Amino acid sequence: MQKTRKVTFSLPAEIVADASHGLLLGEFNNWDKDNGFSLKKGKDGSMKATLELEAGRRYEYRYLLDGGRWENDPSANDYAQVHGLDIYNCVVTVPVDEVLLKEKPAPTKVAAKKKTAPKKSVKDDLTRIEGIGKKIEELLNGEGILTYGDLAKATQKKLKSVLSEAGPKFSMHDPASWPKQSKLAAAGSWDELKTLQEKLKGGK
Repeated sequence: MQKTRKVTFSLPAEIVADASHGLLLGEFNNWDKDNGFSLKKGKDGSMKATLELEAGRRYEYRYLLDGGRWENDPSANDYAQVHGLDIYNCVVTVPVDEVLLKEKPAPTKVAAKKKTAPKKSVKDDLTRIEGIGKKIEELLNGEGILTYGDLAKATQKKLKSVLSEAGPKFSMHDPASWPKQSKLAAAGSWDELKTLQEKLKGGK
């Protein structure tokens, strides 16, 4: 008998935004939209779905929200490029650890993620975000904003405060699009990021 584990998939509120419906699609359902797993929107604005998956397997997946909007999971274990396309799928690996199965009968994907190397230890090139140059990157790094994930979670109030405290030369910059750009960068959606940046005004 194959062992399974319950895995909870969660898409944060800042990515869900104003979407009211969503589906979880992946290798576990052959990417079939008609048989996708419905995401439940919580009071905090996030969307979640819990699946029973075979232990020891690796699955690729993505989220499909209202209006045909595809989104990636910023907390995925890993990302895999779709062959021949500039698109990346999320990856979750379901552990087989017997001890974990006994101690935690319903572990979440977050718990499984802790077994991998923390992404926080990697410093991303924030200058790839339209509107951020080396000087602003240094200011953000000084505030503990080191990765695309950090920047994606930063509030407009926080970003404007960092720029304002650095003086008029920096306070003139508008960070409104930085979190959205960073979500795409964190998910490896470089093609979508390029399309967005072509629409943005201003420069580094």
